[in-house]
Amino acid sequence: MRSKILFLFANGLGLVAFLWPFFSISIPASLFERTSFSIFLGFVAILMIATQISDQLLDSKTVAVIGVLAALIAALRLLGAGAIGVEPMWFLLILATRVFGVRVGYPLAFIAFGVSALLSGGVGPWLTFQMFAAGWLAISVGLIPKRLRDRSEIVWLAICGAIVSLIYGAAMDLQLWPWLVGTDTQLSFNPDIGLLANTMRFITFHFATAMAWDIPRSLITATLILLSGKPILNSLRRAQVRLNVSERGKEPAALSK
Repeated sequence: MRSKILFLFANGLGLVAFLWPFFSISIPASLFERTSFSIFLGFVAILMIATQISDQLLDSKTVAVIGVLAALIAALRLLGAGAIGVEPMWFLLILATRVFGVRVGYPLAFIAFGVSALLSGGVGPWLTFQMFAAGWLAISVGLIPKRLRDRSEIVWLAICGAIVSLIYGAAMDLQLWPWLVGTDTQLSFNPDIGLLANTMRFITFHFATAMAWDIPRSLITATLILLSGKPILNSLRRAQVRLNVSERGKEPAALSK
C-alpha cells in the first residue's frame, strides 16, 4: 500500500513540475528554486524505487536484470552524446518493457537515465524531468496488447517508439520553455495571458526549436525496433524464462504451465 501511495504522490508531483506554467500565476523567483524542486523530486523518485524493492514488488533477480539493462541503456545513450537526435537507448527500453512489463520498465527508465547522467556528466535540474518522462513513456508501452506477436508486434512497437520519442521531446521542451526564452519575447511564458495563449506560445516554441532533435530520435527509434526488435525480444524472453523473472517477482507464465 505504501508503495502505491508513494508512486501516486511522486508522479502527481512530477506532473505538477511539468505543467505548472499552464496553471501558475507567477514564475518562480529564481533558477535556484527550480533546482531545489528538482532535487526534492529526485529524492522522492529514489524513495519510490527503494520502497518498491523493500515491499518486494521487485525481487532480487528482477533488480539484477534491471541493473544489467540499465547499464546497457546508459551505454547506448552515451553513443549518441553530442549528436543531434541520435538517442539509440529508447529502442532497448521499449523492448525490455515489452518483455518484463511496466513494473520493470518504469524503474528501469529512472535508473538508466540516472546512470547515464552520472557517466556523462549530465547531472542538472533537467535530470529528474528526463527520468519521469522516460518512466511515463515506458508505462505507455504497456498499452500495446499482450496478444500481439511476430510482425504485428514489431510494427506496433515501432509505432509506439516513434510516438513516444516525439512526446519525450515535447515534454523536455515543456520543462525548459519558461526558463530558456526569458519573459519578454513572443514565445515567452506569460502568466497574465491565459491558458490558451500560453499553449499556443509553447507549441510555436516547440516546433521552432525541437524538430531537429525530435524527428531523428523518432525515426532512429522506430528503425532500430524494425531491424533488431525480433531477435532482441526473443533473447530477452529466453532470459526471462531462464532467470525466472517477471514484472511482479513471480514465475513467468511459461514456467507455470
